[in-house]
Amino acid sequence: MDRIAFAVFLLLRSAAVRSEAEPMVDVVVDRYDIPKLCPREVETEDFVRYHFNGSLFANGKKFDSSHDRGKAFVSQVGLGRLIMGMDRGLQGMCVNERRRIIIPPHLAYGSVGTGGVIPPDAVLVYDVLLLDVWNPADEVDIRTLHKPPACKRTAAATDFIRYHYNGTLLTGAPFDSSYSRKATYDTYLGQGDIIKGMDQGLLGMCVGEIRFIIVPPFLAYGGNGSGSHIPPHATLAFEVLLVDVFNTKDDLMVEVKEVPEGCSRRTVKGDFIRYHYNGSFQDGTAFDSSYQRNSTYNTYVGMGYVIPGIDKALQGLCMGEKRRVIVPPHMAYGGEGVGDLIPGSAVLVFDIHVIDFHNPEDPVQIKVTHKPQGCSVTSEADDLIQYRYNCSLMDGTLLYSSDQFDSPSVTSLGVNKVIPGLEKGLSGMCVGERREVVVPPHWGHGENGAGDVPRSAVLFFQLELVELQKGVPEGFLFVWLGDEPDPLFPAMDFNADKEVPLEEFSAFIMLQVKEGKGRLQPGTDANSIIKDMFRSQDVNNDGKITEDDLQPAVDEGSERTRREEL
Repeated sequence: MDRIAFAVFLLLRSAAVRSEAEPMVDVVVDRYDIPKLCPREVETEDFVRYHFNGSLFANGKKFDSSHDRGKAFVSQVGLGRLIMGMDRGLQGMCVNERRRIIIPPHLAYGSVGTGGVIPPDAVLVYDVLLLDVWNPADEVDIRTLHKPPACKRTAAATDFIRYHYNGTLLTGAPFDSSYSRKATYDTYLGQGDIIKGMDQGLLGMCVGEIRFIIVPPFLAYGGNGSGSHIPPHATLAFEVLLVDVFNTKDDLMVEVKEVPEGCSRRTVKGDFIRYHYNGSFQDGTAFDSSYQRNSTYNTYVGMGYVIPGIDKALQGLCMGEKRRVIVPPHMAYGGEGVGDLIPGSAVLVFDIHVIDFHNPEDPVQIKVTHKPQGCSVTSEADDLIQYRYNCSLMDGTLLYSSDQFDSPSVTSLGVNKVIPGLEKGLSGMCVGERREVVVPPHWGHGENGAGDVPRSAVLFFQLELVELQKGVPEGFLFVWLGDEPDPLFPAMDFNADKEVPLEEFSAFIMLQVKEGKGRLQPGTDANSIIKDMFRSQDVNNDGKITEDDLQPAVDEGSERTRREEL
């Protein structure tokens, strides 16, 4: 037998001996089960709620039991509402403690007994389990378990809050949990929608803060209790995590994180914008991200295509700007939320990065960064040009570059070989000129994009014209740069033999080009072009051109005159 058990045995033995030889003077208390933690002990004027079994010391006969009644006993200690022995025996007791209290007759029901159940001069034994203790002077007990380092806003009266909680009695017995329902508890604060103690205990909390809140019964459900899990006169303990807080008067909150230098234009209603975002709740839990989809979110600004808060937040932005936007639920998805993705009454936090924007009426923007002196010849439709370029998105992401190839890019202007915006940017350039050109999508690859070009992307080109060969109109192989010889055939017929074979025709054309009087179609082998021209003029295909071949021919199916090369 260990020392404590032996001491208890002696205590009970001495009580038995005294009951036979001499009357007991005071109560005897056996604290046979004491909890490890005891934050509070019963004092005079405290209210207590406890279970008990009452029996007679003499024969062990049970005379009363709160367990049998299924209802704990509630009373106030030290003010004579209990028999004197119980008033003394409950002093210093802890919640969840079990005691055996032996009470002599003069501190119980004396020489009279009571109700025919307790005989005169009976020594009483109570086995007591303390369930609750509180005092009328108690206030809500608030203990902060965790507080975020940054707390820009605290919960105040009239705010709407969302929080998770675990609710227990003082004994630790759970009675409710929002976690088990997988849904926050949502309510207005300070307007009587919840028990008074929680109305007080939640004030001043930050999102992400965790509190342990102890609510005395008179600030909870009082003498009525609530349902089958919260008995009458129960002190309640809540471990609370604040998830969200807002006020119905809240407006959009915008925090500018980064604005690029040289912002000359900001978004306005009617613009089309492409942006990346991370969406989260106030506690940091992510619910959506355009980055994860590897695709920007594209929409019109101020036209009602997105939630009102974002529609408002997207106005007044620069390309490349980064913002954090906090959207209250009445400017987001309201009390309904969105399925399992966004809870009802959720405040949303968006971290936005603007990639680009444009207006459907935007022209191509051209900025000349270098222009050589003595620029007299500029590029135009039908010209063949060589040019260097870098093509990137407005955030600087490089898409294509002529530096990736062994030589500059080559194209003919005016024949739809490049996107319209680039065509415009390359027109009117001198050799050696450099430009920066901004091409909105309706001048570029449009809503569908192309290759590595995203849908509805604004493109940024850095251009340099390397070489320019003046061209000829579409459908022509050769054009005169001034007045043609008149008459033409004698000028072609070098030996005046009244016929011009291919060799003589080729010599004549090359002479015109050399002397700057005519121009061949650029970008194609000159001999091939001249052969095509010759075949076009050699009407009867006899290998020579005569003066009759140069006469305009009338199309039999039309009165329209067919224009020949020469």
